[in-house]
Amino acid sequence: MRAVVLGEPEYPELLKVLSDAPDPLYVAGRLDNRPAVALVGSRQPTPYGVRMARHLSGELARAGLAIVSGLARGIDTQSHQAALDAGGITWAVLGSGLDRVYPAENEALARRIVEKGGCVMSEFPSGAPPLPDHFPRRNRIIAALSWVTVVVEGRLRSGSLITARLAAELGREVLAVPGPVDSALSEAPNLLLSQGAGAAVGASAVIGALPPGVELYARGLSDDFVEAPAARLPMEQLKILECLSTETLSLEQLGHRLGIDLPSLAYILFNMELQDLIVPVPGQRYAKKTFIRC
Repeated sequence: MRAVVLGEPEYPELLKVLSDAPDPLYVAGRLDNRPAVALVGSRQPTPYGVRMARHLSGELARAGLAIVSGLARGIDTQSHQAALDAGGITWAVLGSGLDRVYPAENEALARRIVEKGGCVMSEFPSGAPPLPDHFPRRNRIIAALSWVTVVVEGRLRSGSLITARLAAELGREVLAVPGPVDSALSEAPNLLLSQGAGAAVGASAVIGALPPGVELYARGLSDDFVEAPAARLPMEQLKILECLSTETLSLEQLGHRLGIDLPSLAYILFNMELQDLIVPVPGQRYAKKTFIRC
């Protein structure tokens, strides 16, 4: 563990916008200058929330973004783990001293984050306990470190909404994963969407929310894959590839999810077949070609 003082070269540039920027910032591991996005959400997520957090985190980590979260149970833990499983980098911000990892069950995860080239950080010195008022302060660091904050799941009174509000106040982009309207854990993201937040329907939507000029540190793909450069694909095609990244869907299902009329969508899908991006499968459904990543 080391203390990084405001003004030192290692001190994160984005944190300097805070009027009460942590000084010093206690860090374990490597804190580089790669762009970061935050994934936050419920400590008791639904299977849908877990699936979306892991999908987004893994794809964004593979794109070269650092995944920032708070090492809490639930969405935070799943986001950190998925980034590591994808071979990417993740940063954890604690509401306690670095020697008082909370929850204690995530001590092994914190060590793995550091061992895999990421970092664990806190503004609280060694020995500081995880007090309730520490977590809103932690949330402002998560928001400040990240160009984009994505809310996966959460209730109306949740730390996720606090982080989203802080991010918006800093002029950063806020996105939300649309959730089922009959789920209480959709309250926070669906409220944000109703207030104008972007829909985090896939990694391409998050990457598209980054400011112009942000450089990605993409991890090299294995020989089993051929890269399809996202910047060369129209947004409609990127959204379709995101929808098909984990399941096969029919024309009607894609149209409903994307809000595209069926004749226009059929034309787009036909061209994507010609580009060898997707393939029709039994049951009048479409699948993403297994060797394409977006």
